[in-house]
Amino acid sequence: MFKLTFYALLLTIVQPLSLFAQDTSKIAPKREFRGVWVATVANIDWPSKPGLSVDQQKQELIGILEKHKENGMNAIMLQVRPAADAFYASPREPWSQWLMGRQGIAPSPGYDPLAFAIKEAHSRGMELHAWFNPYRATMSANAVVHESHMTRKRPELFFTYAGKKQFDPGIPEVREYIVQVILDVVKGYDVDGIHFDDYFYPYKVEGQRINDAATFSKYANGFTDINDWRRNNVDVLIKQLNDSIHYYKKYVKFGVSPFGIWRNKSEDTLGSETSGLSNYAELFADSRKWVKEGWVDYINPQIYFSFTRRVAPFATLVDWWSNNTYGRHLYIGQAAYLVNQRMEAAWRLPKQMPDQIRYIRKNNRVQGSVYFSSKSFSTVARAFGDSLKNDFYKYPALPPQMPWLDDVMPNQPRQLIADALNDGVHLKWEKPLPAEDGETASGYVIYRFEEGEKIGILNARNILKISFEEFTSFIDTDVDSGKRYNYLVTALDRLKNESEPSGPVGIQAKEALAPN
Repeated sequence: MFKLTFYALLLTIVQPLSLFAQDTSKIAPKREFRGVWVATVANIDWPSKPGLSVDQQKQELIGILEKHKENGMNAIMLQVRPAADAFYASPREPWSQWLMGRQGIAPSPGYDPLAFAIKEAHSRGMELHAWFNPYRATMSANAVVHESHMTRKRPELFFTYAGKKQFDPGIPEVREYIVQVILDVVKGYDVDGIHFDDYFYPYKVEGQRINDAATFSKYANGFTDINDWRRNNVDVLIKQLNDSIHYYKKYVKFGVSPFGIWRNKSEDTLGSETSGLSNYAELFADSRKWVKEGWVDYINPQIYFSFTRRVAPFATLVDWWSNNTYGRHLYIGQAAYLVNQRMEAAWRLPKQMPDQIRYIRKNNRVQGSVYFSSKSFSTVARAFGDSLKNDFYKYPALPPQMPWLDDVMPNQPRQLIADALNDGVHLKWEKPLPAEDGETASGYVIYRFEEGEKIGILNARNILKISFEEFTSFIDTDVDSGKRYNYLVTALDRLKNESEPSGPVGIQAKEALAPN
């Protein structure tokens, strides 16, 4: 996810960015994926340090969510399993060391960080995707693990590479175990998605060898080339997970965020016009295949490059991925953490990230962005966050639809009424009748229009509130005294299909009381 060593290898000569600049940005779309990674490993984003009280952890997370809601985000990728440990009540793995300071120590009774994060995200109209590291088991050679950690219970399931322990992907029992770990969350929590990043087989380290020859010998499964076998091991996990997740909950999205380059054209004529590290050859991750076979609902390549990065230009990779989506969603992983960094002059240009968004929005086969990482918006990328808030993400957006999972529209909310009271306009409605698929509503969108304004649900600027909760009332406190407004309310199902609107209902806000 965050590899300065690799980026240092890819330094190149900078060319003029103006070649790629656009004059105007496309009007903010009503549907767009706007995600941000919240990393828990080594306390990168949250919690700020281990051992905080429950109230401190909650307040920090609420602050993070509020900041990103203000910036217009609608999805949080929360890292819930950094190193075969958990930020949730797992029946299989110990509590993470980055929660309370030592692995296996539970936070206070009644507090589950993942359950809390889901509730707080949904109330703000944000999806919560549970981000797992499938194979990583320790972060260092001297990691102190709890007695219940799998590296102690079943050491034969791991190999050590560059001092870190990693599950051996070639062992069938390992894949089955990882699937069950993830299904614990799918079945037990109200998550919107399951998310992997780029860590499959380890990134190469000079002088290191993956010690899996014995596993290959035992589980060759007809393969004679160990590299093809390794890729197949990862393929099998991805397919098995996709099938299992959707078997239990069809509406839970499954996505992967691989390294930005699948293969270079010099390696494969189907590859991109790049010359950097290859997912396929070096990480044994055939990310293009997962999309082509429909084993993921979205692919989220980490295109952490500037427009002028010679070995891997941003535009080249966006174009390549957009030509290889096979009808699935494409969200671009963008490097908020590189803004203003000295490693390449292009990142010190204020237009770099805004121009990346403009470029993405020109391509109708790209459905959005995910940014690494949350803390960057409080440090190096603060000005870019302001650009999102005031320009690109000024108006709210719904996540894009996934018709291959669900294309049944919910029925509209019933009995919408409005009352003008001293504290604002009070809206109430009843939840819709079940649709063809049995769903009623898992959320609502409230639209507001000023007198004389065209009424409809196509323009995001009229969205007053999005919530992924089942509430059936809302108070609009941001009204002008005596002014007339019209309101519409629509229902959302779990996959964010939107109903026809209820309404409009018109109401005049109460006149302010004259001072005594």
